[in-house]
Amino acid sequence: MPVVRKRDSIYVQLLKLLALAGVVSGLFFLITNWAGDSLLNRFYESSNYEEKKNGEYIEKLQEYVIRNQLSAGDTEELTDWVRRQRVVSLRVYRNGILIYDSEYPEQDMEPEQIEAGDYEWTVYYTVQFSDGEAEISIYGMYSYQYYNYALIAELLLSFGLFVGIVMLGIRYKIRYIRKLGSEIGILEGGDLDYEITVAGRDELAALAEGLDDMRRSFREKVRQEAHLVAANHKMITEMSHDIRTPLTTIMLYTEILKKRQVKSEEQFWEYIDKIDQKTHRMKQLTDHLFEYALVTGETEVKLEDPAPFNTVFYDLLSETCAYLEQSGFQTELEFEWRQENIQVNMEFVIRILDNITSNLVKYADPAVSVRIISEHTDRAAGVLFENAGRKLEKKMDSTGIGLENIKKMMEKMGGFCTAEERNGRFRLKLSFPWAEQPAGV
Repeated sequence: MPVVRKRDSIYVQLLKLLALAGVVSGLFFLITNWAGDSLLNRFYESSNYEEKKNGEYIEKLQEYVIRNQLSAGDTEELTDWVRRQRVVSLRVYRNGILIYDSEYPEQDMEPEQIEAGDYEWTVYYTVQFSDGEAEISIYGMYSYQYYNYALIAELLLSFGLFVGIVMLGIRYKIRYIRKLGSEIGILEGGDLDYEITVAGRDELAALAEGLDDMRRSFREKVRQEAHLVAANHKMITEMSHDIRTPLTTIMLYTEILKKRQVKSEEQFWEYIDKIDQKTHRMKQLTDHLFEYALVTGETEVKLEDPAPFNTVFYDLLSETCAYLEQSGFQTELEFEWRQENIQVNMEFVIRILDNITSNLVKYADPAVSVRIISEHTDRAAGVLFENAGRKLEKKMDSTGIGLENIKKMMEKMGGFCTAEERNGRFRLKLSFPWAEQPAGV
């Protein structure tokens, strides 16, 4: 999965989103608060709302005084009335002297001789008490609650804007997550050609990229398995046909011998030789089939400990040359015996050389020397077999499974095999990677 830079992380994006939402909602609150206060102030100034409310409370106070026959000195009753109104502050003046203040109901005002009219903006109302008239100044926080209501509404709207901005930002990620979920469902349905959408550079994008890499890898594996199944089916079909042919011949000659339908002892032994040839052919085919099943399996090949190249191949190639010479071939060994290590599976190496030797005996021209050459590089040890093809009187059966087995066994050991035919010469090269860097490279 790709590495996500810190600044592209979802956490950083969320912090940026919260900061943006906070700034926008804060500016929105300041604007709406200023606009709301301005509108309320303009309304109160144009409608004389405060004067009307003061008049209403003066009328209520006059009714209260008459109903209870109160005098200007009945401070407890006046205080009780003010407390029940909650939003009113009341002062009572007589002959220009403050005799009652609802903010200090227990204090005796006469000694202080506080005169009325100390504020030009103060409006006085006349109320008839039982002991005579008195001037009343009244102040009420009539608009205070509406300012509070406006403030609460502004805070709620700003908070809603904050939440809305955050939710819009999160909604984009949620939509992307849902899209990824639906695309994974498409992959689960078997459509491995559908590409996962990669958007952004955060953890979700890295996850999407990892899923798409996994999709491509799994698709390639499915294709390889399908190709392998098709190749196995083709190989088994061809091998079954090739095995059936000598088997049919063996059954035919066996039936002739059982019925004693031979004309002479020479013909008898001729049929026996043909049965023997076909039997060996069947053994060779079944050996190839067994090797093919072995090298195409999922089991990993266990390589032996690293060993010097000359230690691995000296005896094996010596035996190969001796067998070819006994079979009527001339060999030319042009080799550089290196001391660097290679890692191989000896069972596979022996099988590979057996297959090569068998093919040389079967298809190579004995009149031309078989060359076995070393072609080393700084990364791999190479063994090259070169021979001239034989001109056969009749076509010999060849399934190609032997060469395929050699290639697969080399792949299992981490090497590779190349084969080519040019101008009547057949060249097959085995390459084994060095287990460690050769000295002096």
